[in-house]
Amino acid sequence: MESQKTAPAPPSLAYRVCKTILNRHQYYLDKTTPYTTVRWLFGVALFLFYTIRVYLLQGWYIVTYALGIYLLNLFIAFITPNTAGYGDTGDGDDGPSLPTTNSEEFRPFMRRLPEFKFWYSFSKAMVVAIICTYFDCINIPVFWPILVMYFVLLFTLTMKKQIKHMIKYRYIPFTYGKARYKGKEDTGKVITS
Repeated sequence: MESQKTAPAPPSLAYRVCKTILNRHQYYLDKTTPYTTVRWLFGVALFLFYTIRVYLLQGWYIVTYALGIYLLNLFIAFITPNTAGYGDTGDGDDGPSLPTTNSEEFRPFMRRLPEFKFWYSFSKAMVVAIICTYFDCINIPVFWPILVMYFVLLFTLTMKKQIKHMIKYRYIPFTYGKARYKGKEDTGKVITS
């Protein structure tokens, strides 16, 4: 008896609905890409909403601490060059590297975590933290000043290490727009020969 080839079963309704939602979500993410200021204003609004909510409810310090550690991790990845990872062997054969002398060619700053992914991860973390504040089982009572002191210590040590790395490799992770060069000043006089 010959084996019959059957057509694959059509995707289920749940699969089609999820696929439609994910496609719509990606469509709107793609539409927001050029609007950096608007995206960050939205992120700041989420942050302010979370901060006000935690302040008024007087709780969720563990969630806030975890959020702070995660955001610190994102920020460090954002200001770190792509080639300066902790797994970097230092042999220089694994892609572009930062110039170490004045005679080396300038290479543009490539981030380990691009700005859009930084914003997207920041916004997702804020939404998850806001959702967590609606569940009392996550509101674990802790002595929050210890968490604040530990976070400040962690932030200080991490930023000290990052600043030393920036000084060693002479880079600044922030730019303020395109460089503008001045031409000759226009005096208004027309030179005729």
